[in-house]
Amino acid sequence: MSVSDDHVFTLQVANMRPQDAGASIARLSTTAMTKLGIREGELIELIGKRHTAAIAMRPYPDDEGLNLVRLDGLQRVNAGATSGDHIEVRKADAKPATKVVLGPAQKNLMLQGSGEALQRTFLHRPMVAGDVVSTSVQQRVRDPRAADPRLRNLPDLPAYGLQEIRLVVVSTQPRGIVQMNEQTVVELRSQFEEPKEARRADVTYDDIGGLGTSVEQVREMVELPLRHPELFQRLGIEPPKGVLLYGPPGTGKTLLARAVANETEANFYHIAGPEIMGSRYGESEERLRQVFQEASQNAPSIIFIDEIDSIAPKREQVTGEVERRIVAQLLTLMDGLEPRQNIVVIGATNRRDAIDEALRRPGRFDREIVIGVPDQIGRREILAIHTRGMPLAENTDLDEIARTTYGFVGADLGALVREAAMDALRRVLPDINLKEGIPREVLDKLTVSQDDFLSAMKRIQPSALREIMIQAPNVRWDDVGGLDEAQIKLKEGVELPLRSPQSFKRMGIRPAKGFLLFGPPGTGKTLLAKAVAREAEANFVATKSSDLLSKWYGESEQQVSRLFERARQVAPTVIFIDEIDSLAPVRGSGLGEPAVTERVVNTLLAEMDGLEDMRGVVVMAATNRPNLLDPALLRPGRFDELVYVAVPDAKARRKILGIHTKKMPLADDVDLDALAERTERFTGADLEDLTRRSGLIALRQSIDASKVTKEDFDKALQEVRPSVTPEVERDYEEMLRTLRQENPQQRMQIGFTPLRQAKE
Repeated sequence: MSVSDDHVFTLQVANMRPQDAGASIARLSTTAMTKLGIREGELIELIGKRHTAAIAMRPYPDDEGLNLVRLDGLQRVNAGATSGDHIEVRKADAKPATKVVLGPAQKNLMLQGSGEALQRTFLHRPMVAGDVVSTSVQQRVRDPRAADPRLRNLPDLPAYGLQEIRLVVVSTQPRGIVQMNEQTVVELRSQFEEPKEARRADVTYDDIGGLGTSVEQVREMVELPLRHPELFQRLGIEPPKGVLLYGPPGTGKTLLARAVANETEANFYHIAGPEIMGSRYGESEERLRQVFQEASQNAPSIIFIDEIDSIAPKREQVTGEVERRIVAQLLTLMDGLEPRQNIVVIGATNRRDAIDEALRRPGRFDREIVIGVPDQIGRREILAIHTRGMPLAENTDLDEIARTTYGFVGADLGALVREAAMDALRRVLPDINLKEGIPREVLDKLTVSQDDFLSAMKRIQPSALREIMIQAPNVRWDDVGGLDEAQIKLKEGVELPLRSPQSFKRMGIRPAKGFLLFGPPGTGKTLLAKAVAREAEANFVATKSSDLLSKWYGESEQQVSRLFERARQVAPTVIFIDEIDSLAPVRGSGLGEPAVTERVVNTLLAEMDGLEDMRGVVVMAATNRPNLLDPALLRPGRFDELVYVAVPDAKARRKILGIHTKKMPLADDVDLDALAERTERFTGADLEDLTRRSGLIALRQSIDASKVTKEDFDKALQEVRPSVTPEVERDYEEMLRTLRQENPQQRMQIGFTPLRQAKE
């Protein structure tokens, strides 16, 4: 930090945290504020290529003592600086504004209304003609600054509707740094007016959340070569020519590229696959050449190729000649970029392996950066960005929403916030007469509550799982009777690791990867899986063997791999495979389609305990013929826990009957305890059938019947028989004792006779 006689300091610019963006504040150390002679809440002037003003705020705890000034994206644009630059900071001398003219900062935005609401929004905010300002203001009830009485003059009301709007300060009276007050006349222009100095502030780094270190990696590869090419010349190395961003759809790849272009003050050229394709011979390559030529003439430039896999697929896998020529042209153009041309090519795709491998080498795309699914902290950042200009109710807990939206990418969270706002709007629509306009009191009570977000979450699901995800079952542990031991195992093995992974890390152990539920038919294996999905608060993907098996060679293995890949992307996830014995029989047994099922078993083995980590993914499978499963699946590291779902005893049967008769009007003579004693070896499915038949018998006697009597249950007992015989029960108990035997042939002889032996 340098200081001169007139109290001007030179500080390095750093990015503001997203939740503070849009409020015209700058965070700097208390040491710097003391030497500048200012207190928190007073104004400072920021001098880069331009000059602007901000409200001085105390630093983040980690920044205390550092020579930094943290600015949001708009403040950096207004000061003509980017992150890492050094700017001058001094105490500002602001005059009261008599008149301020504001207009939309985007060409495609039309605004209507008076300046009264804007006056309340920008009250006491500093402004300079040419600044871009945001209507996004943090509400005081959720702002820790509210505890300081000196900061009561800071803006606190998001007074301009639900959406954040960016405005340009067209002019101010008087000139220079002005501060809005209650007497300031605010004039709002309806259409965009070109500012005297070209600046872009539509997307900045503040509009990007949840990407962690990916932003820094992109800045290092793109911003540094464009802004400071002399560093690379001094080191005698060529700056990178290209960066490939890859990751699931909706994670922010395109947004990141636009933000980098805006923050580096580079010209931005966007290429979409279909726009390049032409009908004439050679037209597609000509369009590609034109973009690169224009970019080189207007350097520094960023050429962004979205969905690059559509115009540069693997040449050996495409039949069309046009695609091959486009790939060859792109290779030539990227090789032809001179090191000092100040051009960087950014490609984005969610199918990295579909791109021609000749592009994926140093000298073309020098680095491949994953833009992944955000974690809980990242989701909290994204929610803060999307709710900047939103009037949130006091009960809204964004931390809780971030915790429960596992697997959501930025686009999903944006849709969630939009749906929640629509729910809030539906509440007040009956009070609005659109012909007469919207009353002020209606606008004031338009807030978005926690219930709006919870309601919206029922309609929004992770985009990566929309093809394969089912609605989370509405089955709780209370709906499962008689399976206490199995419940305990599943709670410890599935719920605990997904909800508290740090506990396992602290103990130095890994959670179980898989659970195999086995037992006689009708004992509640699938019901247990449904309850786990509901109670574990995880994404739930249920699949059947028929969904994964295909007649096409290699397709079945791809389906299994794709299932696990998507589950890893949106972890925590529970994968449930019902009737797994048809998908993964013993290899070499002759069961099933030999070639297909053996390859599927190999893929399952590799996915569950292969090179790729299964962090946050739990596999559950159910079968009533575990003796047919390949033994390699049953070892620790794959299906760690073998959960026997037994035939319920009398106590368990009483609980199951209580669950199934919860909504049934029972006569006083119905004794469920006695009924439980009389239903020996009945499974859960048998008991459900018994209660259903009892109700039908009551209706058969009288369609107006209002009670189910003991006599109805007695008649139903004559029609229903237990589905599990003593012999079958003994077989399963024998299986439980011998399931982990090493010899698969010996295992196959236990319990049911395999098909091949039956034929013999």
